[in-house]
Amino acid sequence: MRRFIDEELRRWKEATRRKPLILRGARQVGKTWSLKEFGKNRFESFALVDLERNPPLRRLFDGDLGAAHICADLEVLLRQKITPGKTLLFFDEIQACPRAITALRYFYEEMPDLHVVAAGSLLEFALREASFPVGRIQFLNLYPLCFAEYLEAVGNAPATAAVLGNPGDITPVVHELLRDELKRFFFIGGMPAAVKAYAESGSLCDAFEVQGEIVESYRMDFAKYTPQVDRYCLDTVFTSLAQRVGQQIKYARLGEGYANPTLKKAFTALCLAHVARRIPSVDPSGLPLGASASAKIFKALLLDVGLMRSLSGMPDDVEYARGDLLAIYRGAMAEQFVGQEMLISQNGSLYYWDRQAKSSSAEVDYLVVLNGRIHPVEVKSGAAGSLKSLHLFMSAYPESGSAMVFSDRPYADLTEQKITFLPLYSAYAATGEREMPDDAAKGAVG
Repeated sequence: MRRFIDEELRRWKEATRRKPLILRGARQVGKTWSLKEFGKNRFESFALVDLERNPPLRRLFDGDLGAAHICADLEVLLRQKITPGKTLLFFDEIQACPRAITALRYFYEEMPDLHVVAAGSLLEFALREASFPVGRIQFLNLYPLCFAEYLEAVGNAPATAAVLGNPGDITPVVHELLRDELKRFFFIGGMPAAVKAYAESGSLCDAFEVQGEIVESYRMDFAKYTPQVDRYCLDTVFTSLAQRVGQQIKYARLGEGYANPTLKKAFTALCLAHVARRIPSVDPSGLPLGASASAKIFKALLLDVGLMRSLSGMPDDVEYARGDLLAIYRGAMAEQFVGQEMLISQNGSLYYWDRQAKSSSAEVDYLVVLNGRIHPVEVKSGAAGSLKSLHLFMSAYPESGSAMVFSDRPYADLTEQKITFLPLYSAYAATGEREMPDDAAKGAVG
């Protein structure tokens, strides 16, 4: 199962001013698998230090944190040589040993030629306890599979090339093929285990079973988040968020019987665990967008559209039978899908626009920054003339870039209105500036 992050890892390996790397992301998005594959394919040797499954290894960090000292001990315990420039040293589940996080600074200062990576679940909670080596480590984020990665994982590489290519070149026949695949992705999602289950059996029910197991594993993790957060409140908020994608979040509506501060703590904890994502409203009059992020006006996304399906309680048979992708679960699945694709393409930065006014309130689903310009993004099924909020935005911010409307329809460019209609499946490619993997562009859908 090839991941697009492989290319980012390669660039990190070859960088001249490299720092120890921490791969962040929710549990079960494939962090350990990606780094193991990276080590096996790109290095002469690979040294794995699992700090959760092998507790005795944590004692290495009780005393001297010098890099040479730790490596010498590891060579004995792992029975292998660790050679700078040839070995990838991987600290897995590093959150189990906060002093190992602190030790990364000494690898940067004392052994800069050694390639060191780390990964962990619930890492943000550990980072608050550790002496964090600011400026001496770098981060990459890993998310569930995007739609293009999913297509390749289920054996449809030509379709991957199509969704990463020019949407204007896609024929009506191919468009229908891709939207059928996308409907399945809405329900399967991008969690690697769920995708693998579907790829092996061709059964959506198998994918649903895996999703249920992942959801349950997340709930079991709630006790580990922090003792100050009510785990039952966490469970309530977790489920509630799946039913409120696309809506402005009011803490009081996330769970009956809980005070707002308790609900806020639960929501914040889910965001720290990368299970949920806060999408704040911003002032689009200038960059960076994050500088104007509102603390009070925000929406939320879940980690994955498939997990959203599992948690929402939607009747799968009724929703799957709908012909219009934007009609599934009242359009919330389409907004969740576009949002999680944009989180990947925008390197984790995602915002929206909300104008609170008595006479004419307005909202634009998302904002994207491309080539230094802010572009409004809507997820809609209507014609250009019905996009009232979008037109209000463009009138208020005439210096903004052209608008993107993701819909169930094929590509159409309304140049005179500065609006481009794009198929939903193009969300990742249309909102990113990164290069696609070399072999992703090969092939064509026939």
